Amino acid sequence: MVLYSICVILIGALYLFFLELSKNVIAGWIIGILAVIGMLVYRAKFYRKGTGAKGILAAFAIFAVVLIANVFLTAPPVKRVPAVDNKNPDVTDVIEIEQGKLTGVYNEDHTARVYAGIPFAKAPVGELRFKEPQKDEGWDGVRAFDHFGPMAMQQRGSVWFDSLSHILGWHDYQVKFGDEYVEEVSEDCLYLNVFTPGQDSDELRPVILYIHGGSLTTGQPSYTEYRGESLAEKGVVFVNCAYRLGVFGYYAADDLKEESPNGTTGNYGLLDQIAALQWVHDNIEAFGGDPDKITIAGESAGSSSVNALCVSPLTKGLFRYAIAESSGIVPKEPFHTFRYFEDAIATGDEVREEFGVSSSAELRNIPADKLVQTKTQNSSMTVDGYAIVEQPYLTYEKGENHEQALLNGFNAKEADAFLLDTKATNDNYVELLAEDIKDYAQEMAEVVPATLPQRDQSFIIDAMGEAKGALNTAYSAMWFSYSHYVWNNYMVEQGRPAYEYHFTKTNNILSNYHAGELPYAYGNLWRHPGLYDEEDYRLSDIMQSYWVNFAATGDPNGYILDRTGNSTGEALPVWEKRQLGQDKLLELDTDVHMADDPNIEIYKVIDKFMDDAANSR
Repeated sequence: MVLYSICVILIGALYLFFLELSKNVIAGWIIGILAVIGMLVYRAKFYRKGTGAKGILAAFAIFAVVLIANVFLTAPPVKRVPAVDNKNPDVTDVIEIEQGKLTGVYNEDHTARVYAGIPFAKAPVGELRFKEPQKDEGWDGVRAFDHFGPMAMQQRGSVWFDSLSHILGWHDYQVKFGDEYVEEVSEDCLYLNVFTPGQDSDELRPVILYIHGGSLTTGQPSYTEYRGESLAEKGVVFVNCAYRLGVFGYYAADDLKEESPNGTTGNYGLLDQIAALQWVHDNIEAFGGDPDKITIAGESAGSSSVNALCVSPLTKGLFRYAIAESSGIVPKEPFHTFRYFEDAIATGDEVREEFGVSSSAELRNIPADKLVQTKTQNSSMTVDGYAIVEQPYLTYEKGENHEQALLNGFNAKEADAFLLDTKATNDNYVELLAEDIKDYAQEMAEVVPATLPQRDQSFIIDAMGEAKGALNTAYSAMWFSYSHYVWNNYMVEQGRPAYEYHFTKTNNILSNYHAGELPYAYGNLWRHPGLYDEEDYRLSDIMQSYWVNFAATGDPNGYILDRTGNSTGEALPVWEKRQLGQDKLLELDTDVHMADDPNIEIYKVIDKFMDDAANSR
């Protein structure tokens, strides 16, 4: 009977653990606990009556049925994410824009106001699927914007698996009440969020519009690392936005090009970003922002999108500066996030074939939850002749890119997490390099030999191959940092200010892997209690000050800012701009200083590959 009790208690504990990770509502916990108590009571009863094995098995069968049914009956509801973490937040005064009157909410100490879930375009559903974003018509009365809008349509894994990844990967999982729901996902996703200082100012403030990453197939602006309360406290009006992803954002077809008044197809997600930028330019003054001092910013695919916004003829005059983190599409043959138009059209053909339709009009009738399951890859922008009129590097060669100054850079271990399943050995190392750099794989192997020591993989468990460290180093340069090398060189040639960083700070969460710099730069370390120390918070203050100074003046240098945006009187470490004879980077670590670019020799090999690839087309 002791074994029976142990089994019931162990099953109950694991079950409650599963309910927590799956975000089941509190009623599920209550039912689970009652089921365990019932089994223990039954144990005492059958112990007295001498119930046999059949009775015990029947009890466990009923127990299992109750637990399984409970999982489904108490599944987390679908909700929109609150704009701020504090319960029952105070409501802001009413402000008015062209669309109508609106209110937002204050954070707990009133240092920031958040207006979340503002529509910047009509819902791209029905006949508006696969069309340029249309202007939102507005609303009557006063509308409250206290929750983020839905995340764009995308494939999502189980809630349980996502929670487990935050335990094993990010190490930032928190057990708390109030998170028993899953975020709404919808094709109706064109909403943005404004974070502005808690107090009004006589002077208009600089603005940052942030584009989230996620390979153009995943992501949402409600994500904690993309929130702008801290930068708002320091005197910036921060905006982020959703945009169409995957097949909804980057599907291309000839019939769509023909029906479009602008002759465009394949860049709907990018056009959404442009619509958001136009909205910010037209409306941000009502939130205390200066429409003439807009900086666009993004990380990963968001950084590639920033690069696209810099070359699009549709964005001329809408922003001043650009902040780009860990990606770009300016190389002659971008490694990702960009494709040739004929490739986009070919993928579109595959989409229609997959769903058994002959036209894009028919594809509009496919339910969004089915279309999102497409097996095709729609994760790239293209030259559509409207949003992007030529290969981006050609625009830079002409000096027709729009950013007047650039703050950009990359992290130490950009590609490592993307290569977890790749087994690299001395024997297959060159072959793996050749998948992306073709005939220059051998030369790359000479610059980055397979015997390069394996880099620390502290945040994951992986069966690494003997050449994995070398492969990670080479691909981090190819996929992520090379675009910044090219981008900076173009800015230097044009005589425009460019500041490049190399983030190397280690920590107990994302460390210096891809996206590891985000909570530092945008001031969200505090959302991960216990995982960052005083050195991390100091570096975050430094990085936020650089970002704020840059948004204000196009130069990150100046003084470290306090929480209210005032100077502390302590000068920031000098960040030298890139220019002929000065190609050092600012290393962002416990000690912030100028340092050599560790990838210069790798870039020389990639340059050769790029020249050959461009000449062969």
